[in-house]
Amino acid sequence: MFTGIVEELGEVRQAGQSRLSIRCHDVLSGTQLGDSIAVNGVCLTVTDLDGEGFAVDVMAETYARTALSGMRAGDTVNLERAAMLSTRLGGHMVQGHVDGVGHISAQENHSEWQTVHFAIPAGLSKYIVEKGSIAVDGVSLTVVSVDEEAFSVGLIPATQRATTLGRKSVSDPVHIEVDMIAKHVERLVDAKLAAIPGAVSA
Repeated sequence: MFTGIVEELGEVRQAGQSRLSIRCHDVLSGTQLGDSIAVNGVCLTVTDLDGEGFAVDVMAETYARTALSGMRAGDTVNLERAAMLSTRLGGHMVQGHVDGVGHISAQENHSEWQTVHFAIPAGLSKYIVEKGSIAVDGVSLTVVSVDEEAFSVGLIPATQRATTLGRKSVSDPVHIEVDMIAKHVERLVDAKLAAIPGAVSA
């Protein structure tokens, strides 16, 4: 479990068919083999550690459902260690399980912030609500607007500096994780409706 508050920007040292190696510093503190670290919002297990970073093994299923296959040496990534019970929940509950890969469709620069629009895969918009929470590349954000094909968020300068979102451009891919509570509620409602003759599920 994560909070969507990026702790550090790491750098990809090596990207292979089934392995990523990340150069970092802050997230190494207290990290042990087998621990979980979110890399651009994808929960991965640490399989190797040294004084300059860590490595993770990436399954074909993970590559198929994320944009990690496009990672190259030198790329910057958002990093967050798994939350502890004593962690302040500054963002929202994030699992590190990507629901889909979207892309930046537009960026609007304002005097003190930036509005970013994201195109999303079909079927995700029903889980997104205005003023609700969403994770984009592992960053906890508040939804400004949403329709069937896209949503937007506002990025303050601090978020732009502390995450990869300040370095991305139109058409760049991003990992989208919707609020897990919405998915669980849908599952429960569908189960209840399925037991009612003639009812139509959500």
